[in-house]
Parts: sequence; structure tokens; C-alpha cells
Amino acid sequence: MTTEIHGAILKAWNAGAYLADVQLTGSLTLWLKSVPTSRGIPSAEMVVGRKVAVLLFDPSNPADAVITAVYT
Repeated sequence: MTTEIHGAILKAWNAGAYLADVQLTGSLTLWLKSVPTSRGIPSAEMVVGRKVAVLLFDPSNPADAVITAVYT
């Protein structure tokens, strides 16, 4: 199993559940839905359109991911 970090664009944010929908950078079709997000990221930083870092624990299973950072 290989762990990979990918850039993505935040498309939707559920502050109550701390879950996000993201579109991986460079992919028009690959969206990850309901991705768990680090509670270390303030909810106010999770603005639709922002860039986020997505850690994929198993690249063959996009559902096995977590958002670890927000950046510009």
C-alpha cells in the first residue's frame, strides 16, 4: 500500500459532520465525496473553491482519504 498526497479544490463543505466533497487537481471527472477532514482545520477555512491537500492511504480506493490542509 502506497500513501499519496494530492491537491484538490473544495467543492462542498459539511461543517456539522466535518466532511468535504473535493475535485482532485488535474481531473475533470474524479470527485471524492464525504471525505473526512482534520479537526485541526478551522471550519471557517473550509471555503468552497479553496485548495486542499488530500492524503490517499490507498490510491486504488479513493474513499480511503482524509483532508489534511488548506492552502492558497
